[in-house]
Order: sequence, then structure tokens, then C-alpha cells
Amino acid sequence: MTAYALTRASTIGPVADEIERAGGSLARVFRRSELPVKLIEKPDQLILLRDQFRLIENAAREIGDESLPARLSIHAGLAGLGPYGRHFMSFSRLGAAISEGVGAFAELLQAATRMQLAVNGRWAKWSYSITEPIVVGRQKNELLALGYMIDLLRCYAGKGWAPDHLELPGATLQAKADVEAIFGCSLKSGPAAAVIFPAELLQLPNPRPDRKTPGDDFLFIPAPDDFLSCVSHVLLCETLAGRPSIHMVARRFGLPPRTLQRKIAERGATFESMLRATLLRQASVFLNEPDLSIADLAYELGYSDPAHFTRAFRNWTGMSPRDWRRRRLIESGPPEALSDE
Repeated sequence: MTAYALTRASTIGPVADEIERAGGSLARVFRRSELPVKLIEKPDQLILLRDQFRLIENAAREIGDESLPARLSIHAGLAGLGPYGRHFMSFSRLGAAISEGVGAFAELLQAATRMQLAVNGRWAKWSYSITEPIVVGRQKNELLALGYMIDLLRCYAGKGWAPDHLELPGATLQAKADVEAIFGCSLKSGPAAAVIFPAELLQLPNPRPDRKTPGDDFLFIPAPDDFLSCVSHVLLCETLAGRPSIHMVARRFGLPPRTLQRKIAERGATFESMLRATLLRQASVFLNEPDLSIADLAYELGYSDPAHFTRAFRNWTGMSPRDWRRRRLIESGPPEALSDE
């Protein structure tokens, strides 16, 4: 059975920063990657892992820099790892942060990922590999991961620390010298992306523990074989560019539209019902923003005519968007001026 891994979009903003810093075209990179530019503002949005791979590949090509993933991860640091970075910093010692973080990675940041910590004598190897058979952008994703792993290690070992060496699978890297200069250590061929460092560092204490834990409303990463959840998140992502169509979503999964419909039906749902639920969820979020007019809200959801959105919303909920907004504002406290024009 084909599985579709999701990842958090927390790296998208740093990618955009690097493109602009190098004088590249954001619009062109996102268009080639078939992703909405508005993802820059949505670091917690879940997207297909293959789409992130393609975006970074296109970004590196746009600015002519094969070492982009290395620089990107070092510059982004903990912020680029979202809740996983905070989880990593919640442990008292480095060894616990790595070993406990192995299981949390797939829930907090990215599915279809295997991370392992192995100790052999005086050396520790922290490795990273993707279990989904994605080809385009794979090595760049591994470079990105190595940079993030180095940055996490530096949170315990100090800002100027560098590993003994790194390992990277696949073809010889064209920008090998540049990557080694960025990471501050040598890069060797290996079976998986890995950071090799003295095992004694695993006992290092955490200099700035972060005890925050995910709240009840935290969005965990669904398993790659949870197809309906993956479709729901792709639909949600597509609403950032307007009203999603079955052709757009099917293309995202690399499937013919009829195959997508069949796979959804096999799980007891329909594309139309999933689209309706997604649009209603997004409409509810927008309606909680008093300064956003109903007309602008309709356009954000891909409706060319606000009247069409109002009619659809009434069919979903039994009330108009204006009445729904008024009721929610009254329930949540003193109502503010409503924007309905």
C-alpha cells in the first residue's frame, strides 16, 4: 500500500528568506513547486514531505547554490524545527534528548523518518533516513537534516562546537567543499545521513531547559498510511491558493482523479464531503477574525461571488456567515464592531 508522509511547514519561511537574500524569485520557486506562497505564514501547516523536497530542490536551482540546505538549517536553527526543537530542549541531558526524540520526531515534525543513536566505543553516531521512496530532493533533505542535527547538538555542546565528521549517502555532492565549510567538519560517504561525535558528549547537561509540552489542541503528524488525514491536510493547504479541485489534489498525490476518489470511497468518505468539511473549518477560523469582511473571506476560500459562499455556508450550518459570526462573538464576550461588507 502506498503511504504519503506529511511534514510540518516550519522550514518554508527560512527557505523563502534564503531565496530573497540571494535575489531569487519567490513566486517562481513556489510556482514550480506547485505550492501556495501563503505557506510562508503557516509554519504549523502540514504538507506532503515530497512537496517539501521539491521546494528545496527548486530553491537551490533558482539561486544556483547546491549548499543551500546546509546554510538554511544552520540559519533557521531551533525555529525551523517547530515543536520538535522545543521537545529536544526539554531534557536534562543530551543523550536523553536524542534517544527520546527518536520516537517523537515522527509525531511532532515529520512522518516516514527513522532516527537512530548508536554508540561504538568512544564514538556516537546519530543517523537520519527517510523511509518513503522519494527521489527528487532526497539528498538535499538529508543535508538539511544534518544541519538541524548539528544545531541541536550545539544547543548542548556550545555554539562553536563541530562534529568529528558527517556521513551522507548517494552520489558525490557537487558542493562538498562549501558544505564542509558551513558545517565545520569533513563529509564522508555512508549508508545513511549521520553525525559522528564523541560519545562522552551524551552526558552534557542542558544549559537552558524548555519544559513546555504540547497542549490539548496540538496538531500531531498523522501516520503515512492514514490516507484520509493526509487528504484533509492537503485540502487545507490548497485552500491557501483558493478553492481546491479534485484535479489539484489528485495531482498532489500523483494519482488520477478517479483513483483518488476510489481510495477515498474505500475508506468511507467522498471527496465532496471532505472538501465541504475543510471549507467549513477554514470559514469558521476566518469568521473568528472580526476585521475580515464576509466578501474577503469568500475570496480567500476561492469563491468568485460572496453570495455563493453565503449560500453554501447556510447549507452547511443552517445560518448565514453573518449570523454565525455574531453568535460566536456574543458567546465569547462583548461583541466588537462586525465587518459584513
